[in-house]
Amino acid sequence: MSPFPERPSPGWQPADPPRRPVLFVNPRSGGGRAARAKLAELARDQGIETIVLAPGQSLATLVGAALAGGADALGMAGGDGSLSVVAAAAAAHDVPFICVPAGTRNHFALDLGVDRHDVRGALDAFTNGVERRIDVAEVNGRVFLNNVSLGIYGEAVRRTAYRDAKVRTLAETAETVLGPTEQVPALRLVDDAGRQHTQLAVVLVSNNPYALDPPFGGTRPALDSGQLGILVLDTPDDSPHRPGRAWSAPHLEVGAAAPVHAGIDGEPVTLEPPLRFAIRPAVLRVRISTRHPGASPSARFAPGRSLGTTSPEPGTTSSSG
Repeated sequence: MSPFPERPSPGWQPADPPRRPVLFVNPRSGGGRAARAKLAELARDQGIETIVLAPGQSLATLVGAALAGGADALGMAGGDGSLSVVAAAAAAHDVPFICVPAGTRNHFALDLGVDRHDVRGALDAFTNGVERRIDVAEVNGRVFLNNVSLGIYGEAVRRTAYRDAKVRTLAETAETVLGPTEQVPALRLVDDAGRQHTQLAVVLVSNNPYALDPPFGGTRPALDSGQLGILVLDTPDDSPHRPGRAWSAPHLEVGAAAPVHAGIDGEPVTLEPPLRFAIRPAVLRVRISTRHPGASPSARFAPGRSLGTTSPEPGTTSSSG
């Protein structure tokens, strides 16, 4: 019997267990979710080398050392920002990547088809998993799994209150950025119709397009389309054009006159312009438990439209982080 008797997403294949798997655990992610699940102890009992991050340690350095020591599968139990670091290394060395949903929101896990409520069961991907290849995206050479947010989102994610009060912080940032005493972030780009945008309040670039229609808008029907999802919202003006536009493309360049504040998979960063986005098709081998769905809600239940097929009104999609 197929491990996914009702699986709508093709492409998953049986995979042999790795010989030297390594799992990284961020004990602070998700309010200590990994510790509550006793994840490190369970992983070690299953023969998985487990490295629990301590304050001040460099995850990228630890991952590099694990690969140099012969690791042939890499897992991460943590938030989406940590997942991106480990996934980038896995893609560069063509070894399988396992997502363990121990963060707060676990947006990537949801779109990959990992059961976000089954933290312990996600470890089965190491020993009884199925595998497929998906895309990653990059901006100025930095890999991301979910999205990069610029403008209001890019400013808001820098605020300490953002993680605990996301909607309120976005509203306060919008009032500041769009108010009469402040300048809108000086971002510029050309959309798929050839129109120049120079007064941008929001730019959201995602690794594959998001679905927009409820009830599953804000999730991605696919992670292997070979396309970036791009959504922009202009500041209100007297232009006859609609303020929002969305499309898909394999590349995008965003110009600016100064360094740009951004949120990359929910982590605050500063990027030097121009910002060059690109999709990297099928470079990441991902494994999940055979007990997990293997597709996002928008793929399983309501395929709907994607960013490449409609121009949304403001507020119809959300940022992952």
